[in-house]
Amino acid sequence: MSLLIRAGRVPVCLRRARLRREVDGVRRLLGLQRFDLGLVCADNKRIQALNLRYRGHGAPTDILAFPFYPELRAGEMPQPQHPDEWNLGDIFLGVEYIHRQSQEDGLDLHNLLTVTVVHGICHLLGYRHDSLAEHEQMYRREQHILQMLNRQTGAHLQPLMRKMG
Repeated sequence: MSLLIRAGRVPVCLRRARLRREVDGVRRLLGLQRFDLGLVCADNKRIQALNLRYRGHGAPTDILAFPFYPELRAGEMPQPQHPDEWNLGDIFLGVEYIHRQSQEDGLDLHNLLTVTVVHGICHLLGYRHDSLAEHEQMYRREQHILQMLNRQTGAHLQPLMRKMG
């Protein structure tokens, strides 16, 4: 199915072809290539407005995920019943926020974007980090996905989340 990447007026130089290639690679690794996925690159103003509206936080953030299957449990795969249900959802990347984070941490912007998308895909697949147990479960899933991706690409990507405890 399709991967739609929209960048609009983002004041950060993005290589959308690389991002598309890496996200498609993650989708293939997870067996999700039949599902549609929306990826929107947003500036701080837009991501802050969305964060306030949907999460009640009035600050920019790195990612917001809006799953097509909001009741999906972590570790389950969506089970579409109709052709128009082959959709994972939408991920909004706060690219200005991520860019600043990459500069502060001395990380490659596009690697950090890939890791952030993996985090978002985990959210679309039912993973949360509201409790310690959920955090650990999501951390392990992100780590596993990135290890598979690293083996395939030769990269050295690390989870966005930090291991607790």
